[in-house]
Amino acid sequence: MLVLRYRHRLPADYDMARIRGRVAERGPLWDATPGLGFKAFSVAERAGGAAGNVYAATYLWLDPAAASGFLTDDRFRAVTDGFGRPRVETFLPLAVAASSPDGAAVLVQEVVPIAETRGLAALRAAEAERAASALAEGACAAVSALDPGAWRLVRLTLRRDGDATHERVLHLAAPGWARLSHS
Repeated sequence: MLVLRYRHRLPADYDMARIRGRVAERGPLWDATPGLGFKAFSVAERAGGAAGNVYAATYLWLDPAAASGFLTDDRFRAVTDGFGRPRVETFLPLAVAASSPDGAAVLVQEVVPIAETRGLAALRAAEAERAASALAEGACAAVSALDPGAWRLVRLTLRRDGDATHERVLHLAAPGWARLSHS
């Protein structure tokens, strides 16, 4: 598995209805993408209380070759044509837990530095427990991933509720969700 994530910061006066229209049009095209666990199309809106306007995409790929294929095909070209080439963050999943995608309304990201003294096997075990706890508390999915370039832990949680500091999910394509709920 592989996690890809990018965010486009948009001007304060950007018409976010354009983003909602883009997602309504393009989101369903991802609903049957081979090799994809899920893709969350999300936004943060200044008008809704966020610090600024952001359009983001978060992918959990079941097949890293499918992720590579995406970055080199017309779907990613549509992103770069519309918004420029983003910085694509790439993470290695340590723990993935999923229940039902129904009602996924917000995406919460937490970034935690990993101390040099922290054992990575123990970290992986602790994150598996944390992901399971997140589901028990009502989360739709919890992913803990390693950024080995910066030695940080990135936690991504799809939840049914949240506040203005969280990204709102406009569309969740989940073609490989069944595989996630059994991983």
